[in-house]
Amino acid sequence: MKTFQHLCMFAPLAAIFLAGCVAPHGQPRSGSEVQAPNEVLEFGTLFAENCAACHGAEGRGGAAIALANPVYLAIADDVSIRKVIAKGVPGTAMPAFAQSAGGMLTDTQIDVITKEIRSRWSRRGILDAASAPSYVPKSTGDAQRGEAAYKTFCESCHGPGGRGGQSGSAITNDSFLALVSDQGLRTIVIAGRPELGAPDWRGNVAGKPMSEQEVTDVVAWLTSQRAKNPGQPYSVRNYSQQQESDDDKRK
Repeated sequence: MKTFQHLCMFAPLAAIFLAGCVAPHGQPRSGSEVQAPNEVLEFGTLFAENCAACHGAEGRGGAAIALANPVYLAIADDVSIRKVIAKGVPGTAMPAFAQSAGGMLTDTQIDVITKEIRSRWSRRGILDAASAPSYVPKSTGDAQRGEAAYKTFCESCHGPGGRGGQSGSAITNDSFLALVSDQGLRTIVIAGRPELGAPDWRGNVAGKPMSEQEVTDVVAWLTSQRAKNPGQPYSVRNYSQQQESDDDKRK
């Protein structure tokens, strides 16, 4: 009887000893290894670590446009989206993420992000058979015509001269124009910024969507307002715009 009791006492120690033999000291157990950054292929992790800081959680928008905007995904094809991710947009806050361009992501990781953005956030029929303006302009814009188109489609929200209004920010602000590309402006005019309440090209004037040329001309007018040498100190106009916008909102 005592022998049996002694065996029972030593059984747990024997189990621990045997377990130690199965996993030698210093050898990581199965599943305990940390995945190398270039091996991560899970979209949620890739997006959260590389995109969400600017484009918002779940692509809902932040300092940069919402990637979960179905209208944006309807006008921008995968080639265009992938190019922006891989090579960035020079002169803006959008960096290049491809390793070949100095970033940290592999081609496979960029493919995953591009594919999943569309798979998760596009919506079939979002254009309702409407003929959307092209993602890339088909002609040269005219700033003079663009000023007239701005007054028709944009001024009610963004105020005279783009200096800001009660429901829209100042879009001829030196800082804003220095940080956004021509294509970025065009994308916003067409796709809107729904997370900020800004409509797409169909919603500025009831029953009157903007034409391809009107979009191009408005962008031409906006780009004509850029400071030639962006950077501090900005023009006095920059501060007067903000003051006027703040005053309007207080009324």
